[in-house]
Amino acid sequence: MAPRVRIAPSPTGYFHVGTARTSLFNWLFARQQGGTFVLRIEDTDRARNQPEQIAGIQRALRWLGLGWDEGPYLQSERFERHVAVIERLLAQGAAYACDCRPEEIDARAKARGGPPGYDGHCRDRGLEPGPGRAVRFRTPSEGDSVFDDVVIGGPVREPLRVVGDFVIRKANGDPLFILANVVDDADMAISHVIRGNDHLSNTHKYVLVWEALELGPRPVFAHLPLMVNAAGKKLSKRRDKVAVEDYRDEGYLPEAFCNYLALVGWSPGGDREILPLEEMVAAFRLEDVNKSNGVFDERKLLDVNKKYLMALPTDDLVARAGSWLAERVAPLAPLVQERSRTLAEVWSMVDFVYQASPVVDADAWERSRRRVPAFGAILAGVIERYTTIDWTADAIRQATVDAGEAAGVASLAKAQEPVRLAVTGRTVGPPLFESLQVLGRDKTVARLQAGLSRLPEPTAPD
Repeated sequence: MAPRVRIAPSPTGYFHVGTARTSLFNWLFARQQGGTFVLRIEDTDRARNQPEQIAGIQRALRWLGLGWDEGPYLQSERFERHVAVIERLLAQGAAYACDCRPEEIDARAKARGGPPGYDGHCRDRGLEPGPGRAVRFRTPSEGDSVFDDVVIGGPVREPLRVVGDFVIRKANGDPLFILANVVDDADMAISHVIRGNDHLSNTHKYVLVWEALELGPRPVFAHLPLMVNAAGKKLSKRRDKVAVEDYRDEGYLPEAFCNYLALVGWSPGGDREILPLEEMVAAFRLEDVNKSNGVFDERKLLDVNKKYLMALPTDDLVARAGSWLAERVAPLAPLVQERSRTLAEVWSMVDFVYQASPVVDADAWERSRRRVPAFGAILAGVIERYTTIDWTADAIRQATVDAGEAAGVASLAKAQEPVRLAVTGRTVGPPLFESLQVLGRDKTVARLQAGLSRLPEPTAPD
């Protein structure tokens, strides 16, 4: 049978470059083998989900040229199916209820002087499943978990005592992604699970659930090496530029971006560096993926992008540059049309949208700090509120009002001034809250955090 692969990103933020590379490798494998590429949205974490990012995931994949054949499927829409499987595992004794709180688990581990983690406390207590009680998988206490991996090139082994009894349903009743992934992969006939090797420990749990449910032959596993920064550390959004959307918005070419991603952890052989997608499809082999981590080097990415840019016909270059600008500016055009007298003024009002970071007017920044005594408190307050609200102009406005009042600033005009400066770099511009909605939650919060870091540390009293 033709293979079926899937990509299952979570809508908890912008599309990570590591997820983009995993998507690319799944897509290449499916296209080469005449298989099916499935898009599934892993939205089981209700507390962290950002609904607007479901559309963002699709936009990022389309920009990369990685069209999917089925989906997008939402795991949340399969809730009843996941719950039914958990009930089955409970009925057959492969799972049990647990009412241990994290602090109790930590206290017991500290008292026994052993490694941290759950100790099987509720295994034989016979608790009835219900509200406030998690459900754990009953892992055998002896033996090893073993699965073969195409990239690693052999068996991957872990003692079952290390795997332990893991949670498959939270205390609030939500199934965990490990359970949902197994059930959905089986129901969707996924033949190859190709994902990052940070999921190695999860795969041992995956196999245990798969076997307990007697789902038949396992999928083929292929765990890809991680992408790391120049210091050899795993890419982190707190430290590195990892959002695909950032590179798109800065004007990178999608074909160049895909070309570079493919080379971080895989080589087509020889000295080939410039490799269009169709050539990648012909050359790609899972067995050829490197075992060691790959360095994501933005300077090298720029070099690849430059080569693609230089190869464009002039007419194509002009058309692409115009389209890139239009896409950035179009959502704000109605907001600036009445405020602009020339085309130059239009661009000056909206440039914050397509710049990597705003150019902050230093004089305006200092004047505003003197005029708004609660400048820093307002920035901290909106950061806290912006991370949880619905991302609409009305909700952003209300969150700003609330942050201002909490900081002792009743005037909305003064409350929004630090926000506008941190996000756009200026004190004037198009309507703020509609602009922030267009800019997006993650970029807005990142710029506010950068603005907060610009402020001097408070001095201790004498």
